[in-house]
Amino acid sequence: MVYTVKEIFYTLQGEGGQAGRPAVFCRFAGCNLWTGLEKDRAKAVCQFCDTDFVGTDGPGGGKFKTATELASAVRAAWTGVGGKPMVVCTGGEPLLQLDKPLIDALHAEGIEIAVESNGTIAPPDGIDWLCISPKIGSRMIVTSGQELKLVYPQTGGEPEQFEHLDFEHFFLQPMDSPALAENTTTAVEYCKAHPKWRLSVQTHKAIDIP
Repeated sequence: MVYTVKEIFYTLQGEGGQAGRPAVFCRFAGCNLWTGLEKDRAKAVCQFCDTDFVGTDGPGGGKFKTATELASAVRAAWTGVGGKPMVVCTGGEPLLQLDKPLIDALHAEGIEIAVESNGTIAPPDGIDWLCISPKIGSRMIVTSGQELKLVYPQTGGEPEQFEHLDFEHFFLQPMDSPALAENTTTAVEYCKAHPKWRLSVQTHKAIDIP
């Protein structure tokens, strides 16, 4: 399999249950809910995506012919000293490409694997931290993992409809839009009233890091 990657870079995880942790981000190109092209946004299932996942022109991006080649590139991007290396496989939708050979190759490099997915594709075995971010209008088939992170608010996406699912952590993340301040206030109040949920803030945007 040839892996198509938009970018690979070392930073801090900015949101969710692993916020603040150093990680290599491996952003796969492509998504099953939107082409990534602005001309198609109005008809996309997810219309609030704020990520460029088109092509291979980002730092470290490219086409990788083997799982070993991509795992080596991820390991080379880890510049921290000590600690457990972690990769965040994201996109787009990483589970369109992330497969068992790549998971095994990353583990062989000593790398812990986190995945951020929309939950519409069954994950392969071996993922260490699975974060599902539901997109209303899609068919979510993944009902368990370490983290459910709901972008809030979404029409038809009331948090209570997800509370029965088998996740260790439940996060509300205010939708980044012109109404961000209002969305944040609403999410804070919801979390205060429903303590099963915790607030996820996109700290990487607040402190201006990748």
